[in-house]
Amino acid sequence: MDIKYDLGSYTRVLKLASTPSWEEFSRIALIAGAGIVLIGFIGYVIFTIMNTLPGLF
Repeated sequence: MDIKYDLGSYTRVLKLASTPSWEEFSRIALIAGAGIVLIGFIGYVIFTIMNTLPGLF
């Protein structure tokens, strides 16, 4: 493990990183929010099916 090499790599990555523009940030937030809503909807559908099926038989 070469600590000097590792620190140099981390420094190089941090120099390349930049803060996103407002447009890029809002697009990422919108996509992430849509994914969360979609996963929640799928979970709700599965929950509803699992609660409804035992009552039918």
